[in-house]
Amino acid sequence: MLDVGGILNSCSVAVLTLGIIWLVCQIYQTIVRFHYFNQLPGEPSFSWLFGNLHKLPSTGERRLEYGYQNVTDINSKFSRFWFTPFRPDITVYHPETVKVILKSSAPKARGYGTVYEHAMPWIGNGLIVSNGATWARARRLLTPAFHFDILKNYVSVYNTAADTLVEKLDKLAESGESFDLCPLMTLCTLEIILKCAMSYDTDIQREGQNPYAKATRELAAAWFERNRQPWFWSDFIFKWTSKGKRFLQNCDFVHQVAEEIINKRRDQLNKEGLPSKRHLDFLDILLSARDEDGKPMTDLEIRNEVDTFLFAGHDTTATAAPWIVYCLAKNPECQTKVQDEIDSVLEGRDSDCIMWSDISKLNYLALCIKEAMRLYPPAPFLQRRLNEDVTIEGHKIPAGNIINIAIVHLHRNPDVWDQPHDFIPERFLSTNLKDKDSFSFIPFSAGSRNCIGQNFALNEEKVLIARLLRRYFFKIPADVPPPKRIPQAVLHSENGVWFQIQKRKK
Repeated sequence: MLDVGGILNSCSVAVLTLGIIWLVCQIYQTIVRFHYFNQLPGEPSFSWLFGNLHKLPSTGERRLEYGYQNVTDINSKFSRFWFTPFRPDITVYHPETVKVILKSSAPKARGYGTVYEHAMPWIGNGLIVSNGATWARARRLLTPAFHFDILKNYVSVYNTAADTLVEKLDKLAESGESFDLCPLMTLCTLEIILKCAMSYDTDIQREGQNPYAKATRELAAAWFERNRQPWFWSDFIFKWTSKGKRFLQNCDFVHQVAEEIINKRRDQLNKEGLPSKRHLDFLDILLSARDEDGKPMTDLEIRNEVDTFLFAGHDTTATAAPWIVYCLAKNPECQTKVQDEIDSVLEGRDSDCIMWSDISKLNYLALCIKEAMRLYPPAPFLQRRLNEDVTIEGHKIPAGNIINIAIVHLHRNPDVWDQPHDFIPERFLSTNLKDKDSFSFIPFSAGSRNCIGQNFALNEEKVLIARLLRRYFFKIPADVPPPKRIPQAVLHSENGVWFQIQKRKK
């Protein structure tokens, strides 16, 4: 007779044995992996509960200073940081190691506990976070929106927005009071991106506090705060917290704004067809884009890209411009030199408007913008997940591991830049760059996944800053503490960027 009980007992023993063997193998592999990564250059102290995470200071400025110690104290072009006891992150901050990652096919880091995964409820699978065929398709369909002929038409929008900004600043110049430029610039650049990319005409600057700008700022802060808190990586846990509920409420709000803009334009295109009296803007191209087989983008894909560009298209410039002006205010001789250049370009004109042909003549301003973006890069960090083994400085980093590209530290690396903390615009003269690795300065990333809107952003910055410096001289108030950097999706200032302004005599 068949001994069923004996067979079941034997199967149970076999399953248990295999389970024990699997567990032992996992523990062994974890130990081997830990010893391998722990011998790489990096933070020497380690906690079996937090890894190195407990070493991170609480404020953004001090976290950046802590990270910069690896650049100056560790004799290496990369470093290892235990984000948890089981996840070693590799950070690169030298052209030779940055190049290895950005020239590879490593995708944006996605999956549990990664920076870009936490942005999905907000900007979805848009151009910032998408990978592979999804990213390639979106990039191909959206590239025409940033063609030279289209960008030329936006200069008038920049000038109109600058006119309104100047109206507001004139009052501050008359009163002599100190003010934070960041919120004023945020409303200005949000108005610009809505008018340029969406042809959505609204008087945001005069309306004052804008709920969309407020929501995006809260979303960006919550996004990066969550990244540093592994106990909130689980979507199930995060959505039940007060921060998670607020994050999702803001997501719903910005989605609603995007959908209203999209639906209004779709109805207009259905009735009137593509516009003949104005340029095709970003939203026109999104709604009319077709694959080779004639397939359009889905409603969700369109909303993802609108959410992405409304955020990235205004917040990066809104943050970069105050940092640029701050550098010029700290270096008044450079500010005066930029003003002399602007005066020369506009000499004999009745209007202060910057024309398309003027932009290429503002050479010293361009140097100053680059130098300010070296010191204060709009995107301080990027993240990739290796899809194949990579060798960095003789060390093999297996596929699947997370790599952080620390642009904010690369740009101040003393092995790359002389006097790395000083504002020296002349370092970007072509004669001074001839021996410099092209990956030494990457404010808009580099490689195939560089920023699609970088020319739009640079032109916008040049026009806005030229308009402001044509009219005012900027000073740093003596009674206001200096701005403190906080690294999020964009390099914000934790306490604003404050100025006093004085009208220039013409």
